[in-house]
Amino acid sequence: MIKIGLAGWGDHDDLYPAGTPSSDKLRIYSRHFPIVEVDSSFYAVQPERNIRKWLRDTPDHFGFIFKVYQGMTGHTRGRIPYASADAMFEDFKLSIGPVHQAGRLKAVLFQYPPWFDCTRQHVELLKRTKARMGDLPVALEFRHQSWFRPEYIDKTLMFMEQEGWIHSICDEPQAGEGSVPTIERATSRVRTIVRFHGRNEEGWNRQGSGEEWRAVRYLYRYSEAELAEWKERLLRLQQSSEEICVIFNNNSGGHAAGNAKDLQRLLGQEPRPLPPRQMELL
Repeated sequence: MIKIGLAGWGDHDDLYPAGTPSSDKLRIYSRHFPIVEVDSSFYAVQPERNIRKWLRDTPDHFGFIFKVYQGMTGHTRGRIPYASADAMFEDFKLSIGPVHQAGRLKAVLFQYPPWFDCTRQHVELLKRTKARMGDLPVALEFRHQSWFRPEYIDKTLMFMEQEGWIHSICDEPQAGEGSVPTIERATSRVRTIVRFHGRNEEGWNRQGSGEEWRAVRYLYRYSEAELAEWKERLLRLQQSSEEICVIFNNNSGGHAAGNAKDLQRLLGQEPRPLPPRQMELL
């Protein structure tokens, strides 16, 4: 049960025939991949009409990973449009309720910012956050190296297991404190998430405006050899977790969809071919 998908569905041009309207893209995307990571939920809690359309546009076996609203992980630097943290969490949970009720919610992803380091205060915050989310499946991804220093690795993973956090394992550049190593350990028997961010060390910490930053941070294409190494890792992870959800986020240069299909082939999953027009361009 290794399921492969992408972060978002709107920006992967290789998947769609020319002129495909945005409203049709998720429906076409779901013919190629069985899961998707919803990243629009990071920027704003999504209205129920969007959620229900996404359910209608995808088959019953199709699963969603929702990235939590940025205010829930401390990313927001401006004003949060909620009177309290409780109100913010409740609004988000109501938003994704239809997906959970349909049995198609793979996880709610809490990706914490690079300044969220390993401190007692942050451990207590994680406990409160997990309690607020109730019975929803929640995944945890760190961006500060301190959580996985040699003296803390076992404690961090044991905490995640005891609290019921799904481990979101990263493949990313090793570029200082604001990046984490790949820790090949499951913390949930039910599910593990693996997210491919690329290995662009130079672009990882580059400062700049939003779009400029995104244009370089995830600019990377994985080689066949790198994906072959991950095939073996995923097969090992399967021994301790029933389902592995793999998300490719390396799309600054449009490489995510192609790499996802490369990994599908390596795993013998017979990926659906790209539209002919795009194949000719390649």
